[in-house]
Amino acid sequence: MLALRGVRKAFGGTEVLHGIDLTVRRGEVVAILGPSGSGKTTLLRCANFLERADAGELELGGELLDLARATRREVAAVRRRTAFVFQDYNLFRNRTVLGNVTEGLVVARRVPRAEAEERARACLARVGMAERADAYPAQLSGGQQQRVAIARAMATSPEIIYFDEPTSALDPELTVEVLGAMRRLAEDGMTMLVVTHEMGFARNVADRVVFMEGGSVVAEAPSEEFFAHPANDRVRAFLRTVGAA
Repeated sequence: MLALRGVRKAFGGTEVLHGIDLTVRRGEVVAILGPSGSGKTTLLRCANFLERADAGELELGGELLDLARATRREVAAVRRRTAFVFQDYNLFRNRTVLGNVTEGLVVARRVPRAEAEERARACLARVGMAERADAYPAQLSGGQQQRVAIARAMATSPEIIYFDEPTSALDPELTVEVLGAMRRLAEDGMTMLVVTHEMGFARNVADRVVFMEGGSVVAEAPSEEFFAHPANDRVRAFLRTVGAA
């Protein structure tokens, strides 16, 4: 479904991704774990062209692109097939919940407004936010805002959703709300690539775990195996540190 091959990225002469290879099968949930500064978010952003990789290939649904040389039209085509959920929500403060979800459909995809609103309300219902459709972001908790961001991603009917630390700004109670919405997406068969520090999600919801450190993938395994039988000393040390050993 999605394949990244040989992804390299440097900032200021320092290479932060050292030829990453990663695949995600259709309907699979893959969690990316690792310490801060390991390149997890950079990899996710390169996959959706929010950062331009220096080298590497992306294959999405059988279409192959050069990450460093893809044209603007090719990038736009990839983004129409994917969605990205940011850690800081990225909602329009001057638009209602419903307006936030419909904006991309109406403006970027030329969906008729009535159809866009119908689709948006259905997605808001799936994340438990239907009753707040007329509220503004400032009137919502962080967990509610993130659920709106998830509904916005769902509304475009993407083939895969990228999540970048979607609960990092939330307290534990609100984290549960967001993880519940993501679990329901997984149960519905949505393909997801998730950078996260939530070990419970990685263990119980993800199908596979990828562990990164220093810009490289140092371990990869089905989630149950990753936690029950760590591949190496570095993974064991990480799991002890986060209390998941």
